[in-house]
Amino acid sequence: MKTKYIVYALLVVAIGGLIAYRISKNQNKSATGFPGANATGGKGGKAGAMPPTRVNGVIVKTENFANSLSLTGSIEANEQVDIRSEVPGLVTAINFNEGSNVSKGQVLVKINDRELQAQLAQALTKQKLASETEFRANTLLKKEAISKEEYDVALADLRSLQSQTQLIRAQLSKTQIRAPFSGKIGLRYISVGEYVTPTSTIAKLVSINPVKILFSIPEKYSQQIKSNSTFKFTVAGSDNSHVAKVYAIEPGVDLTTRTLLLKAKADNASGDLLPGSFTKIDLPLSNVNDAILIPTESIIPVLKGKKVFISENGKAKEVMIETGTRTPKSVLVSSGLKVGDTVLTTGMMSLKADVPVIVSIK
Repeated sequence: MKTKYIVYALLVVAIGGLIAYRISKNQNKSATGFPGANATGGKGGKAGAMPPTRVNGVIVKTENFANSLSLTGSIEANEQVDIRSEVPGLVTAINFNEGSNVSKGQVLVKINDRELQAQLAQALTKQKLASETEFRANTLLKKEAISKEEYDVALADLRSLQSQTQLIRAQLSKTQIRAPFSGKIGLRYISVGEYVTPTSTIAKLVSINPVKILFSIPEKYSQQIKSNSTFKFTVAGSDNSHVAKVYAIEPGVDLTTRTLLLKAKADNASGDLLPGSFTKIDLPLSNVNDAILIPTESIIPVLKGKKVFISENGKAKEVMIETGTRTPKSVLVSSGLKVGDTVLTTGMMSLKADVPVIVSIK
């Protein structure tokens, strides 16, 4: 039994000695570094320093900025209506060619009016008889052969029949459908002999000279656009530039889109501008003197706004900025930068504050 205890004791001593040896060796490594390291290879030595990052940059300077907005809009006809009949009836004549120009007041369609013509003839006969009766009554009244009351009855009958005649004439005028304004008429949807009602569309009539341009601008630019402001625009499929003038501005901002709606007019004597087409608008705003512009790619969107990296004392530094108008290549900076700052334009995704940088000015 004593031999057994002696063996156990020796094992415990051996294990304890091994543990003590390993602890001592680890402490020695912590003090002197990894095997093979020299005294200058530890933290803070030259071999452990982060190498500078090579990036491109631009030096901030001021320039005059011709501020403008690139927008999209749509073309509308100056006037546009669906031609319909006010009264139901059979179409007896169509007096226009599809796609042709028509003048204001021109008769486009004739509706059957034979029944109304008969009613008018009857009313005119009655009106003539009532007129003669009134004339005789007036003569007798002057001779005091009848009372004033009897004359008034004859006069009332005459005026009633005159009103009835005017009513029939008004109904007859509705059987001639006329162009409400000059313009181009589109495709017709009826034929001669067809029965039309006030809900039947006969054709569309549009006036396209001039045309209207409908577009919206962001709320923050609402004070920079006034009536009679001019701008240039183009349409898809054509490189020709057209000029339009703002003539109407919505009095309030749309609460959903936070935009302001505007309308402009443009000459369309050639007829090239078609209603419904999209337009690309270059809307000039007020010019900005001593403006600071930086490349678009240098800006990093963050939760609280936008930031850029600048180089200061050989290290990257984060700067929060506020921006204005954006162009295809640059952005107007309203605050956060000053003249002479070096804005970094490459490597933004890997840069951090206080990282050493070597900047190549472009």
